[in-house]
Amino acid sequence: MKKDNAKIKVLLSKLGLDVHNRGLITVAKMLRDAGMEVIYLGNALPDEIINIAIQEDADVIGVSSLGGAHLTLGKDLIDLATEKGLKESMAFIIGGIFSIEDHQKLKEVGFDEVFTAGATQEEIVGAIQSLVA
Repeated sequence: MKKDNAKIKVLLSKLGLDVHNRGLITVAKMLRDAGMEVIYLGNALPDEIINIAIQEDADVIGVSSLGGAHLTLGKDLIDLATEKGLKESMAFIIGGIFSIEDHQKLKEVGFDEVFTAGATQEEIVGAIQSLVA
């Protein structure tokens, strides 16, 4: 649980080699505007994302995928987080364009929240605040 005066620290990354970063950059600005500390990693694979999140003592890992690797790399990310004992101490969110079926699969894999195109600032910020509280 965060202390009342501590900023929520969110690590954001594109999952894999996906280069569609406009949405993630928009989310980074939303979170900064909401008073959160944002570490923008850019493109990374699960092991790099997890290692940087540990180094930065992140509260939340948020990944974005528009390139179709969300199920495979998303599962790898959650599996690695579980293996490193992080799943209970960090929140994991994913955003992108996925089918309804994949939305449910991502929740089953272990993502705490799944956001699709059109998610609002209130939805994203509120979910993160709720997860970290």
